[in-house]
Amino acid sequence: MDSLYESDILAWSEQQAWLLRDHAAGRETNDAEIDWPNIVEEIESVGREQLHAVESLLTQAMLHLLKAEAWPLVRDAPSWRAEAIRVRADARRRFAPSMRQKIDLAGLYADALHALPEKLDDQAPLPVPEVCPVTLDELLAVP
Repeated sequence: MDSLYESDILAWSEQQAWLLRDHAAGRETNDAEIDWPNIVEEIESVGREQLHAVESLLTQAMLHLLKAEAWPLVRDAPSWRAEAIRVRADARRRFAPSMRQKIDLAGLYADALHALPEKLDDQAPLPVPEVCPVTLDELLAVP
């Protein structure tokens, strides 16, 4: 089992899904073929990846909003604001209530601040807040 898991994750997942369906339906299965440790790991991984996706989208949204605030008069500012709206919508669609306690908004905002360019077209940015000025609910709200 481990070699199939390591060499062909697609074949492994299809095989394990088939075995689990049979097992759940009460059909006779060889329980030794069910790769419980890796199934558990993969299920946990799904949740971690979803959380990471929402965090990434929130960071992108804040970065676009920060750029628009730091350089409000540049030609790209409207597209940054529009992109922030789109990315926030993506985050809102993927967000699950259990993520609320795991999302470190202050840390994500710090990451967005860190990614902010020092200059844009030789222009220094206008001052932006050092501390996250929005709540998670505000970021996830429909603008």
